[in-house]
Amino acid sequence: MSKKVIVIGGGLGGMSTAIRLAADGLSVQIIEKGERLGGKLNKRYGKGFSFDTGPSILTMPWVLEQLFASANRNLHDYITLERIEPQWRTFFEDGTKIDVTSDLPKMLQEIRSVSPKDANGFFEYLNYCSKMYEYSLKSFYKKSLTGLSELRALHNLKELLGMEPMKSMDQITKKYFEDKHLQQLFNFMIMYVGSSPYNAPAILSQLTHVQMGLGIYYVKGGMYKIAEAMQSLLDELQVEYKLNASVKKIMTQGNKATGIKLENGEEIMADLIVSNLEAIPTYEHLLKDAPYSERAAKDLTKYSPSVSGLVLLLGVNKQFKELAHHNFFFSKDPETEFQEVFNDGKPADDPTIYIGVSSKSDPSQAPEGKENLFVLTHVPPLKKGESWKEYKDIYRENILNKLERMGMGGLKQSIEFEYCFTPNDINNLYGSNGGSIYGVVTDRKKNGGFKIPCRSKVVENLYFTGGSTHPGGGVPMVTLSGQLTADEIKEDIEHISKSIG
Repeated sequence: MSKKVIVIGGGLGGMSTAIRLAADGLSVQIIEKGERLGGKLNKRYGKGFSFDTGPSILTMPWVLEQLFASANRNLHDYITLERIEPQWRTFFEDGTKIDVTSDLPKMLQEIRSVSPKDANGFFEYLNYCSKMYEYSLKSFYKKSLTGLSELRALHNLKELLGMEPMKSMDQITKKYFEDKHLQQLFNFMIMYVGSSPYNAPAILSQLTHVQMGLGIYYVKGGMYKIAEAMQSLLDELQVEYKLNASVKKIMTQGNKATGIKLENGEEIMADLIVSNLEAIPTYEHLLKDAPYSERAAKDLTKYSPSVSGLVLLLGVNKQFKELAHHNFFFSKDPETEFQEVFNDGKPADDPTIYIGVSSKSDPSQAPEGKENLFVLTHVPPLKKGESWKEYKDIYRENILNKLERMGMGGLKQSIEFEYCFTPNDINNLYGSNGGSIYGVVTDRKKNGGFKIPCRSKVVENLYFTGGSTHPGGGVPMVTLSGQLTADEIKEDIEHISKSIG
């Protein structure tokens, strides 16, 4: 199979596809516009503080292990994974605090302290979540699905009904928990994929199993080590990659992709092209001259972008003892919060705030006696032409005031390094649709919870990978997306060679 493949974008999806295709014997080249590989998984330094600027939690490490194994390598020769406990520390406006842990007797105690009645249904709920995960292993995590007919082919009727397609994740949470704090906490697991528990299908309750059953991990030395490990593997597989190289267009002949043209005018021909840029921006920007591109982008509008984020990287000159490695400061009213962000398309007045402090587990990430706070608040994706310039300072103030009010006294005075990413920055850096962080929103009414198919329906030889493609956003899903896209490419090549033979 000596075909030449170009991968546009060296995010985790792009690198994952490249590794798998190179391991299958194809000649692969990655074209990346940034200064380093990794996409949204990136890093930034300042005044002795180190920050992972994207994902800060690793779940489902088996996906990375599987990728490395497909190239006859062992992931653990490249990175050191550490299990994080407590997994999350959660803070509520009324002063309630709950530590989420995969130590189940301890977790039961936490639940009992908040709502004795809800402790009884906890194991039943976990059992439900684990069943949903088992269903996904048979289909969602096995093959790049395009829709319901493919899903049906992989499950019997009992399993399809067991997924409760007519129910939302929130309905399931409420079935097992009466206490508002617990409902809010378990519903918030959905934010691993940047969606709303009120709109997402019940099968995503499995995210509780993904976290509590499989554990959450940190990579020693920072999450960017995942990108470095993949880069080492690309080097070993002799995959070429061009950095600081921006793709201007995908060249086509009729409806066939034939290569790419860079901003500097250079043309590179290829048999196959994989875009790690999201599908809609690929059609809108890289195929804008093609007669069918506008229609193709329009056909994909049911795949709305997931949330974007306002990110503050704060180096502080003190240690906040009350914080764990991962912390959530919840909104007072989650239904209003999700309504504002997902349905009204405006930043929530009272947002839930995530703070990751990797220096809690890895002191090398901040100077002694100080901490690196990665502060993330989810906000709606950008509308066309919208700028965050006017909201940025007001929203930053809103976030810092809320954190001080909820127990982080003296936060503002303690900041000695600060860097901010707005949705516009995320959009400019990664070309994601509306500055989306997790690709496509999972919404059972809009798209049945499915993602954009990995094969282009209008351009031959063009494939997609990344957060907008099946199975979705987040480190494991995006990495898996690359592997599943590579599976489809391999299948197509074999199919063509059989029909020629």
